[in-house]
Amino acid sequence: MFDNMLDILLIGVGLSMDAFAVSVTNGLTIPGYKLRHAAATAACFGFFQGLMPLLGWLLGSTVSHIISAWGPYVSFFLLAFIGVKMIVEAVKGGEEKCETGLRFGRLIVMAVATSLDALAVGVSFAFMDVPLLASVLLIAAVTFVICLAGGLLGSRVPGISCKAAGIIGGAVLCCIGAKLLLEGIGVI
Repeated sequence: MFDNMLDILLIGVGLSMDAFAVSVTNGLTIPGYKLRHAAATAACFGFFQGLMPLLGWLLGSTVSHIISAWGPYVSFFLLAFIGVKMIVEAVKGGEEKCETGLRFGRLIVMAVATSLDALAVGVSFAFMDVPLLASVLLIAAVTFVICLAGGLLGSRVPGISCKAAGIIGGAVLCCIGAKLLLEGIGVI
């Protein structure tokens, strides 16, 4: 049982760290990344970080073993796929084929991939005395603020070419995917 919302706040911070890293990567790799891009990224990540615990709570214990078993693999696949694609595009295209905007489809895939752990947290909420709506809204708000800051921070890093940023960003996404997989299977 959670004594206060501070516990939920800390859960929200923990859940949002992967989304923060992806937000920084987006800020690094998209030329002309502005406040509106950071806000769109943060809103998408915040929405899914808030939605997933709610869905997890709804699913409860009925399919929690499936979620727990496949979540790390799905996260890894989605993030590694996007990361490898970014690296290949950066190497093949060079500066002239750099990402010129924030693509909605790619943003959704990244948001879902980084929020699957929140689904498992939601399953645990089903067995605890948690103020569900307040918890979900707090997790979403924390993720929004952290991702907004991450995107703006990434966009402020000077002197990185678009090609290098694409390679670095792709590598970061692959590493985050690998980390989620290794955590999910209990290696780290």
